[in-house]
Amino acid sequence: MRALDAARKESRAVRYPSDTPQAPEAQALHCYAAVRAATEALAQPLSPEDCCAQSMPDASPAKWHLAHTTWFFETFILETHEEGFQPFDPAFRVLFNSYYQGVGRQHPRPQRGLLTRPSLATVLAYRADVDARMRRLLAQGAPQVLGLLELGLHHEQQHQELLLTDVQHLLSCNPLLPAYSPDAPAPAQGPAALEWLRMEGGLAEIGHAGGGFAFDNESPRHRVYLQPYALASRLVTNAEFAAFIDSGGYRDPALWLAEGWDWRAALGLERPLYWQRAEGGAWHAFTLAGLRPLEAAGPAVHLSYYEADAYARWAGARLPTEAEWEHAVQTHPENIAQRCDAAWQWTQSSYAPYPGFRVAEGAVGEYNGKFMVNQYVLRGGSCATPAGHVRPTYRNFFPATARWQFSGLRLARDVLSEK
Repeated sequence: MRALDAARKESRAVRYPSDTPQAPEAQALHCYAAVRAATEALAQPLSPEDCCAQSMPDASPAKWHLAHTTWFFETFILETHEEGFQPFDPAFRVLFNSYYQGVGRQHPRPQRGLLTRPSLATVLAYRADVDARMRRLLAQGAPQVLGLLELGLHHEQQHQELLLTDVQHLLSCNPLLPAYSPDAPAPAQGPAALEWLRMEGGLAEIGHAGGGFAFDNESPRHRVYLQPYALASRLVTNAEFAAFIDSGGYRDPALWLAEGWDWRAALGLERPLYWQRAEGGAWHAFTLAGLRPLEAAGPAVHLSYYEADAYARWAGARLPTEAEWEHAVQTHPENIAQRCDAAWQWTQSSYAPYPGFRVAEGAVGEYNGKFMVNQYVLRGGSCATPAGHVRPTYRNFFPATARWQFSGLRLARDVLSEK
């Protein structure tokens, strides 16, 4: 795994064109090479069979991630800016289009695992071909592509995280419970003691303030009014969530939202994803490093919004809003543990546009805005999140039933209701 560690460190260390205002195309090329190498290093521990399989409609095969991130550069940059453009394979325009209706048709998402052809070797050749063409384009001097290039690199880093979470789900479905790697990233533990951090509230500003890259959904920066609140200094631990299970939390409808209870009951859920009882009754969890005894002090992860919300009710608390989370992290970062190295943290905020949000023109405008419905915002970052995506304003989002991501919870309270 030394190659993986080296590539991930290199990917984390890059400075994007927007971070160096007068950066030449050579700097952009360095960023490009580092991020692309990190993606391939993440796939290195996998067999061709691993890379082709799809464990559920919400996950994608590793081979698809490798191809789709390449498709982005070929479709949005080379097709427009490369002289004498010829696609590597015309069929890839449909096969590896995720959801960009403005580009054309897409292969159905639930059927990505049926794409036994092209082979993994062909997909890697596709990556090498597009990389060589991108190098030539940047070497010729192409300042007009730097904005799209930066978006494409951040897009690829999102897929690096998805590749890991999708692989974990895939391997968990194998009765052999194989490990992705013994050195795979794992959620960071927080301090043993939980403290309640009182925030006075009032007028606050949230959203990206400019300077460096941000996705469109992080803007515009705007004012919000916050009532006084308290935020937990760390995430809920495995031991604390196990106490919720032992107390009958999964069987008490009074703790659950109506849709959450129906979802839980229909699937017969009694524990978080990847948890299982071993002989003697001890909890174990399947991780990227294989089946391991559950670490009592580790953060509870792979929780749905419904499970996080039910636990918060059981604990006499609630989930924070995304504005509360961002305000606390911006004003008291030194007191808030596990901000971005353990788990994405559910908030009670529905994923919606900020006041004044505008969708970008063209197909890239489909990147975030079209998903602003029926999802909840998560904040922070996880052990699988690239460092370049760790900032207080980053807005992740998933439907309330999503559990295969590294998603956990941090509790909040209304100060006025505290006794």
